[in-house]
Amino acid sequence: MSALIEARGLEKTYRLGRVDVPALRGVDVEVEEGEFIAIVGPSGSGKSTLMHILGCLDSPTAGTYVLDGEDVSGLSGKRLAQVRNRKVGFVFQTFNLMPRLNVVENVALPLKYRGRIPRRTRREHALETLERLGLGDRIRHRPDELSGGQRQRVAIARALVGRPAILMADEPTGNLDSRAGGEVLETFEELHSAGHTIVLVTHDSHNAARAQRIIEISDGKVV
Repeated sequence: MSALIEARGLEKTYRLGRVDVPALRGVDVEVEEGEFIAIVGPSGSGKSTLMHILGCLDSPTAGTYVLDGEDVSGLSGKRLAQVRNRKVGFVFQTFNLMPRLNVVENVALPLKYRGRIPRRTRREHALETLERLGLGDRIRHRPDELSGGQRQRVAIARALVGRPAILMADEPTGNLDSRAGGEVLETFEELHSAGHTIVLVTHDSHNAARAQRIIEISDGKVV
């Protein structure tokens, strides 16, 4: 295995009025290809800020971050978005599905933003991913016609369709009951067994226990 994520001395400071508020204070993180890790910590610990940087949603104030061999520390705006679209698949607590699109259209959407991928090819990739996750019989449904667990599995399919280097899940069971949440975590375990690299951000110790390794964040530092 090779290191997919190499972050050294990550710092992030937010300016609130005249006050600088540090969210990360010199964080080091390394994730090997094929690993399943959980980032845990209480509210305000910095775990979401860390995920935003590792997922190329934000840039660090200081430190270096190499993702899949590419130094993305100093990137911002359009260039960072391009890396994010190619390298990272996101699964959020609130699903973030488009209500007017059906399931297959939602899953194919990230491929549209890459450009130069024919519509037919986008649909084929989406259908293949949905079949893999056991949702082949739901492709024409809209999000409001699905259960919470089904919506989250659609969101996972959408995150996977572009074949990203890493899958990042931010509190993916937060809006689900215990049964649906357990099924979603089982899906992540199956994906990990198939070779996917997964970073799970959670405050739930039971969810974190599903991962191979746990990184605990407190007051902007790795404990």
